[in-house]
Amino acid sequence: MVKATPFLLVLFLALGAHGLSEQKCILTGHWKNDLGSNMTISEVKANGDFTGTYNTSVSAHPDKIIPSPLLGSQHLPDQLNQPTFGFTVHWNFTNATSVFTGQCFVDNEGKETLKTMWLWRSHDNRIEDDWNATVIGYNTFWRLEEHMDEGGSIGAARKQAVKDL
Repeated sequence: MVKATPFLLVLFLALGAHGLSEQKCILTGHWKNDLGSNMTISEVKANGDFTGTYNTSVSAHPDKIIPSPLLGSQHLPDQLNQPTFGFTVHWNFTNATSVFTGQCFVDNEGKETLKTMWLWRSHDNRIEDDWNATVIGYNTFWRLEEHMDEGGSIGAARKQAVKDL
């Protein structure tokens, strides 16, 4: 058993090293999706709750598109390196609401990607029209290059999120 202990220790470290170096995905920051919409997620609180804004680039609505608030929650990064999350968007320019659910992934090069599925629900005045009030879709988001502040450093919320890890 004494001779096997160093071998088992080295084997354990070799097999476990991949998990130890795995990067954590952080939602805080600026994101753009495959349709050109932009999203900014502000600070993720200790309990996983977060807020932000969503600016869609896709709409058939005649009113001017303006950024809309989002409110969400995620599994905490200290529990999962690639957390699941969900958020609701209250559209400011129409009487619709969207809900997104997804997961934050980090690839082998350290690039973060959000894979989401969403429901978009519009208001209907008659129950007979309910059949076409909900649209389902998928989006992939990629992190935009960090916006630099006047001091040449990344935004304070992202910096704090990285520091808290």
